[in-house]
Amino acid sequence: MSGSTIAPPVEVVRSLPGPAGYMCGLTWDGTWLWHSDQDAARIFAIDPADGAVRRSFGYPDVRADLGYADGKLCQIGGRPKRILLIDPATGQTVGSKPVRPSNGRVTGMETGPEGVWLCLRAPAVIQLRDFETMTVQREHPVVGSPSGLTYAEGHVLYAEFEDGLLHAVDAESGRLVSTVRLPGHPTGLAWDGELVWYCDFADRRFKAVRLPDVLGG
Repeated sequence: MSGSTIAPPVEVVRSLPGPAGYMCGLTWDGTWLWHSDQDAARIFAIDPADGAVRRSFGYPDVRADLGYADGKLCQIGGRPKRILLIDPATGQTVGSKPVRPSNGRVTGMETGPEGVWLCLRAPAVIQLRDFETMTVQREHPVVGSPSGLTYAEGHVLYAEFEDGLLHAVDAESGRLVSTVRLPGHPTGLAWDGELVWYCDFADRRFKAVRLPDVLGG
């Protein structure tokens, strides 16, 4: 990979079973890991202590990653893909935000202190957008084919499903800080303030690695 050295797979320090079979989205609300599954057409609240499902509801429009902003779950879904705003207490859609251009193949989303971060595959970029207007504030070209995305301590982290890689990008400059290999095939990502969690699609588990291990510290 250009600009990075790939070390052996980083150590998985936590592993929990997934509740269904087609793991897509993952986010953190401060208490629970929220997870969306496309084939099950459901969204689950997962207790990070033991992997227990604390709440779930049907949601047929799941298509990719899941985020959390302003007390709402933000599911990438629908056709064309857009951000669907969901009340986590009721499971009801309370709004939506288009992601233009609609052919950009948005695959990952998470909020940071500056706005909402997205990753797209066509072309491969990460974008900072204003959450209210969805206008692009910053855009960085990236390597690979992004799947899930999260934000952690000034870094945008995005995964590559096929190659089992996790990239860390400086949110301000767009510089590729590190690339590590993850055991399995990652889709959705979340950061709980300490650990970076990912959906291992092939293993049907939630796995967690330490942020310093990802950043090379």
